Amino acid sequence: MSNLYSYVNVDRPAPKCLATSQEIRDRGSAFMGSVYRARTIEEAKATISHHRNVVHAGKKAYEISAWRCMILKHGKSGLGGPDDFEVKAGYDDDGEQWAGSKVSRVMQHEGVLDAVVIVSRWFGGTLLGPVRFAHIETCASEVCRTFKRVEEMEECISTLTRLDNMLASLRQELSDLTQDAELATSGSTPARTASDEIVDAEGRRSRQPDYTVVQRDLDITKARRLVSARENAVKSVKSLLSKKRMILASTEG
Repeated sequence: MSNLYSYVNVDRPAPKCLATSQEIRDRGSAFMGSVYRARTIEEAKATISHHRNVVHAGKKAYEISAWRCMILKHGKSGLGGPDDFEVKAGYDDDGEQWAGSKVSRVMQHEGVLDAVVIVSRWFGGTLLGPVRFAHIETCASEVCRTFKRVEEMEECISTLTRLDNMLASLRQELSDLTQDAELATSGSTPARTASDEIVDAEGRRSRQPDYTVVQRDLDITKARRLVSARENAVKSVKSLLSKKRMILASTEG
């Protein structure tokens, strides 16, 4: 089944699991949560099928799942703002009665959207009673919180990239204005040395930092500090630019 499933779906990339929970073991049963992105109900259901038939191929488990997707309302363009969208949610017990609704409530409580959460349960032969729902909710909560951290980290990286590009542009503008000011006062362009070229090359490299480690470790605190530092750097360079423009304007006057 798994080989057939993977073969007929080669035209679409395999869903990427963003996080898995710690495994909980209780009297022979095991529980583990997983979370994937899913922006449509169809994508959510395809992901559940992939998880069951490919990720857990040959490992019989209850795949308890729930999804919440922000969907564009029928007849709406999306240009009307939040009112053009609605949340479509659903769940699948997969034979573990009432379990899917537990996962769905966890997703709602954590504010998770455009995702599907799957809690896999391997039955060990002993009935656990209501405690099984606590295990399911624990697994679901863990991956939901990680999902939110992944989203926040992606926003931080996007902001950092935008600020880095802005900072590079501002620094280049400041460098150009500095040369213009020197030219205006001396009447000639300052000679550039090999040392100047090396410093410029190193400066260009330093303006393209690598955030791979921060993103991999989901170090939100460090990412926030970096965003704050970049914002302060942008303000500082803008202030220098303003002063340099004033000096250049007074020289030209």
